[in-house]
Amino acid sequence: RRCLSEADACAYVGNIGSTKFQQLIASGQMPRPRLIGTRRIWDVAELDATFDNLPVEGADPVPDTWADFRDGSYKIQKR
Repeated sequence: RRCLSEADACAYVGNIGSTKFQQLIASGQMPRPRLIGTRRIWDVAELDATFDNLPVEGADPVPDTWADFRDGSYKIQKR
């Protein structure tokens, strides 16, 4: 099975609720859905890839080297 409904994606990534799943999507920790017509579906491969990047308890956090580009705080230095 390649694609999941939102309810199935919530169960797949850890039996979390829809509200928490939507928060993870908004924060970029879970992928946005794909569309088949108007139907929203989640790709299992994308869920697996983003799940692999979630923090591990007790591990050193992996720095987000692109955060300053995404939030617009990076400024190009003029010479």
